[in-house]
Amino acid sequence: MPRIVLCCAAGMSTSMLVNKMKAEAQQRALALEIYAVAVAEFERELPNADVILLGPQVKYEAGRLTALAAPQARRWR
Repeated sequence: MPRIVLCCAAGMSTSMLVNKMKAEAQQRALALEIYAVAVAEFERELPNADVILLGPQVKYEAGRLTALAAPQARRWR
């Protein structure tokens, strides 16, 4: 099952978006695991995630997190 991880400052501010995404996935009959984590948990979640979305409050971390993720990057088909 594909995993979509939303990453924000504390893992709580994205919970509303997670709920909306889960509802939409269910409505479309998509088997997805969608959850939120704090930016401090990014490296731990990286190996298990298929998609990681960053919340706007952590955009200052985008460069560093992209560099961490680059070696594990893969394309969906």
